[in-house]
Amino acid sequence: MSPLTELRTEAAGCVRCPLATGRTTVVFGEGSPDARLMIVGEGPGREEDLQGRPFVGRSGQLLDRLLEQEAGLARRDVYITNVVKCRPPGNRDPRPDEIDACAPYLERQVALIRPAVMLTLGNFATKLLLHTTEGITKLRGRSYPYSGTILVPTFHPAAALRGGATVLAGMRADFVRVKEALAG
Repeated sequence: MSPLTELRTEAAGCVRCPLATGRTTVVFGEGSPDARLMIVGEGPGREEDLQGRPFVGRSGQLLDRLLEQEAGLARRDVYITNVVKCRPPGNRDPRPDEIDACAPYLERQVALIRPAVMLTLGNFATKLLLHTTEGITKLRGRSYPYSGTILVPTFHPAAALRGGATVLAGMRADFVRVKEALAG
């Protein structure tokens, strides 16, 4: 069994925080274990909780389109995960104790995948990985060094679905930045 599969199995039985009691499935992550791009979101929503896969709803459809159109990548070529692996009730924001409980899983995923570039989607993933309190609006539009990789923050796809053309244009630019970082 690969180390990533072992970690997935460990996470499947996790009861480190109260989110474990309300989940249908642990949404560990999916994609290529050799991915050069790792995408980190906030946490699973309803569809993700039901299917056990990250970004399968409307946000996931937008993510897949942007990956293909702006970065020239298919979903199968990247690795996608979230800060928290269980759905917060009512799709509320994850709480600090829940983020802390899941952080070791994310840290180990990053160490095992060893991506060249990481794309963070939204405030929670970006703030956690960059150890900052700055919001995504101020942080996006640039690249940051992160543990031997390049981290590119962007808006969460759900924000683009709600926020219209300006947010989507910013996301498109950030996906181009990912493509350039992968090429460079």
